[in-house]
Amino acid sequence: MATTLDDAPDALPSPSSPKELCNALYASCASQFKADMVFHQEDIWPLKIIPDDSLSELMVCINRLMQDGLLKLHNGSGRAGWKVVSKENAKKYQNLTIEEALVYSYVESSGREGIWTRTIRSRTNLHQTTMNRCLKILESKALIKPIQSAKFPKRKIYILAHLQPSDDVTGGPFYTDGLLDEEFVHQLCIWAERYVLGRSWYHPPVKAPPRKKGKSKLSVEEADELRAQEFGKAEKERAVMMIPMPAGYIGYPTVPEITKAVNESGLSGVVMKEAEMRQLMEILCWDNRLMKVMGGKGFKAVRLGDGRDGNKTQNGLTEAPCGRCPVFDLCEESGPVNARTCTYFQDWLA
Repeated sequence: MATTLDDAPDALPSPSSPKELCNALYASCASQFKADMVFHQEDIWPLKIIPDDSLSELMVCINRLMQDGLLKLHNGSGRAGWKVVSKENAKKYQNLTIEEALVYSYVESSGREGIWTRTIRSRTNLHQTTMNRCLKILESKALIKPIQSAKFPKRKIYILAHLQPSDDVTGGPFYTDGLLDEEFVHQLCIWAERYVLGRSWYHPPVKAPPRKKGKSKLSVEEADELRAQEFGKAEKERAVMMIPMPAGYIGYPTVPEITKAVNESGLSGVVMKEAEMRQLMEILCWDNRLMKVMGGKGFKAVRLGDGRDGNKTQNGLTEAPCGRCPVFDLCEESGPVNARTCTYFQDWLA
């Protein structure tokens, strides 16, 4: 937003030298315009820094500030504009050659996305050897650093040394050094499925097995075998005893709740975002391990048809005679086989 006359500071004493005029112009621009704001010539006049609004003196100050790296030129909307550069960042340019400053400017303009070396070469028109030398010098001065892209792992991409690359470049927490961390994704999916499972079905408490009379002292192998048997029975009973929640139940977990639970669990070394957890939920839905409920806001665990021991578990369709009827395709109203005269159907309803 341009500075208005009402917002402009009071007129400053007229500087006695061009250097003082440049310093006054830079100080006023730095205080009136944000670092990421592009300002134009008409925004400078209300600052009342240039004597008699002289265009020639303004251009002299602008060019000198650009040479010192305190202003950065931006050509947009068909007219010239400038951005204020902090003195700390300006010092980085003062110790660089013209080629190094040119390469650094393109890396800086790329932000957190980074820039490909081939793109730098095409925009700067520098020779490959010259560009590589500039990148090596800038990297040795800790001004830039190479990063690994998940989308383009073979490309050499550079970013400013103090910036962290965006998730679009690194792939987010699911990638490590540009490679998909399959083990982490697998463990996170298992944890999320178990969390949703615990709030999707009612699990009656499993009674502790009665203590069996036997040897007063067991060997280590016998104790391990007995423990495995008892745990196996408990898991089997718990898997079978999954009672559906009542109608109108709205306690199914949502993405924000799952994300908060994951971050509090300490499973991930980084803070997971809702968008990243939503991707995992979509994967589990496509694998038929979860289903969307509550208008797509919540998730419910799917009860599979096969138990852990390989035995088939029944559902509503297979419990009804229609689900196992060998002449189901012939069943129709007023036909030789129909629901009104089906003895099996009547027995099932009785």
